[in-house]
Order: sequence, then C-alpha cells, then structure tokens
Amino acid sequence: MEQRRVVITGLGAITPLGNDVNTLWENLLAGKSGIDFVTKVNKDNYPAKVAAEVKDFDPTTFMDKKDARKMDPFTQYAVAASKMAIEDAKLTIDDSNAHRVGVWIGSGIGGMKTWEEQHTKLLEKGPKRVSPFFVPMMIPDMAAGQVSIQTGAKGINSCSVTACASGANSIGDAYKAVERGDVDYIIAGGTEAPISDMAFAGFSSAKALSTNQDPSKASRPFDENRDGFVMGEGAGILILESLDSALERGAHIYGEIAGYGATGDAYHITAPAENGEGAARAMQHALRDAGIEPEEVDYINAHGTSTELNDKYETAAIKTVFGNHAKKLAVSSTKSMTGHLLGAAGGIEAVISVKAITDGIIPATTNYETPDPNCDLDYVPNEARKQEVNVVVSNSLGFGGHNVALVFKKYN
Repeated sequence: MEQRRVVITGLGAITPLGNDVNTLWENLLAGKSGIDFVTKVNKDNYPAKVAAEVKDFDPTTFMDKKDARKMDPFTQYAVAASKMAIEDAKLTIDDSNAHRVGVWIGSGIGGMKTWEEQHTKLLEKGPKRVSPFFVPMMIPDMAAGQVSIQTGAKGINSCSVTACASGANSIGDAYKAVERGDVDYIIAGGTEAPISDMAFAGFSSAKALSTNQDPSKASRPFDENRDGFVMGEGAGILILESLDSALERGAHIYGEIAGYGATGDAYHITAPAENGEGAARAMQHALRDAGIEPEEVDYINAHGTSTELNDKYETAAIKTVFGNHAKKLAVSSTKSMTGHLLGAAGGIEAVISVKAITDGIIPATTNYETPDPNCDLDYVPNEARKQEVNVVVSNSLGFGGHNVALVFKKYN
C-alpha cells in the first residue's frame, strides 16, 4: 500500500499567551511571558505561587452556552481550538466527507476541575448530589468526543493518554492514520486544564514545580538556576490532511509532517532514563521515518521543562543523535514563556514548530542567564532569531517514560 504524504492545512490555539494562533505567535516572538501569580488556586497554600493560565476565555464564542456547561474547561479549550483550526483550513465538514474526517486529541489528566468539584459535593452533600455529567465531563477522551459531536467529524475518533507526551503522541498517531489512508483529514493535538488544588498539591509534593516568586522568571529551561516547571493550560490543534486532498481543494499548506518516533524508557515513573537514552531513540526513529539526515535539521523545539534532569538529559540525547551537528542546531524551549501545558504541550509546540517554518523565525528560550555546564547547546537565548527553517524536530517526554519526536518540514 502506498504511503500518502501528510500536510498541515489549519492551526488553532488557546494558550496563556493568547487565545488564537496569531496572538500566541506575536507574543512568543516578542519574548512575552504568559506566566503570572496563580489565581485558580489559593497561592498561599502552596510553595509554588505561579502558573500559566488561559485568560479572558469565553467558551460561548465557540459553542452553545448549554453545551459549554456540560464540558470541563479542557474540553472547551479543545473545541475552541479545533473550530479555529477547521476555519483556518477552510474545511467544510458535511455528508460528503464527514466519514473521512477523524479526531485525535490527547489529554494527560482530563477533567481535574470537574473531578474536584464533584468529589467535594460527594463528601459534603452525599452521592445523590454528584452530577450525572460527572463521568463524561471528566474522562480524557471527551475532548475528542465533543470535538466530533460539535463538528460532525465521523472518522476515527481517539485520544492518546501519555502524560506530557499526550498531545505529541496524538498528532503522531493521527498522522499515521492519514498516511495509511484511514481518513483524509484529521483534527489532532492536545488539550489540558490542570490548574486545580489536587494537581497543584500533587506536583508540589513531588517537588516538580518552580518555587521562584517572580512569575516572569520562574520558567528558565536549560539555565543553571532552574528549579522546576510552571504549570500551564490550553490547547493546540492542527488539521492534518493528505497532500492529494489538500491540492484537490486548493488548501493553504503550512508545511508537511514527515516523521514520528515514539519510545519507552522502561526506567522510572517520573525521572527520564540516564542520558536521555529513550528520547534519543525517539528522535532517531522520527528522522528515519521522515527519511531525513540529522544534518538537515535546523531547529529543535525542545521539551525543555526547566527541571534539572529533563534539561540535562534532553541535551545529552540531542548530542547522541546529532553528533557534531548538535552544536550548529538551534534548540529552544518555548515553555519559558508558555509554561508547561502537560498533555497539551505537544499540541501547542507543534503549532509553534509549523509557524517557525512558515515565518522563518525561531522563538527564544527566555530567562537564559546562567549557562549550565551540562546544557551547552545553542538555546536561542532571550531573543527570537530570523533564519530559514526547513526542518524542525519537536520533542515531548512524559511521566511513565514516554518519549515522542515529531518531524515537520517545509512543503515543497
């Protein structure tokens, strides 16, 4: 069976830096931070005080008020970003093609806010007061389910749940579905709304969150003084489409998705494998899948969480894969500005990777002040860089030892 080429024809985003792709991109290039003091939990209760929250989001702009009430915020974000991406792709979904349009949207945690609210009701008012919508609002696949219902997409409908690799796994799995011919179009990405007491408490207990009291400086990937990640929320969505379909309907093509690599560390529930061994294999798989030599890669959008082990071992993994070329590559972590969107990270970072190709600009790693001897690559410090970008690798790594690399390239 002939493998089909797969292109990107639409982008959508709800993020801490803006509730559409253009605002997100402009703020990223300006080096603005989407991180501030957390408002969705009482910061006085936690050692971590900051988060990257979505601001001024009105779900009723994108859906009926009654429908919105039956959705957790993580699902609302996905529906909003998906509708923007469909509109951007100028894709009409109707009886003629609905069965050829798929949805594959990942979430690491699902409806944390819903779970928390309903658990409180259970304890305070008893089991009869728990909402009948509790389960369908909480489960992580409901973002994909609701996007299908809201848009009429009747093809494969799925959700990859791999912690902070969920969005990237979902895009990779969706890409393969189009490449195989299972569908012609697929709405793919990641979504997350984890800023709740339980998530804040859990990550605080694990000592994973930055306790830096200065919001704009808290996320500092690859910097020697990094002290943990900053929790973020939002959604990033791509429309992936077979090249034949895109050409036939005269669609605007942003770029091509050409490679997908996914591996397991078989090592530890939260720590990455020594020297990023699993991450290195994921990048190697993705390059091989794309038929691209390491020397052809211009930019890596790093997982770059601003945690001690991730940044050190991701750097080591890049050196393993790229050898001498590692020093010539641009590597940046946009989490320095967006925070870490957990299961949505791969979605939003795929959008950013595609924009880097189309606009010929690489976003910076902000807050890079004190070099770490273990992190000695070109992290595009503090200022966006204009340069031609033909090939991007985007990395996402998750608890449980999940490693994902996606390869995006300029469409020719």
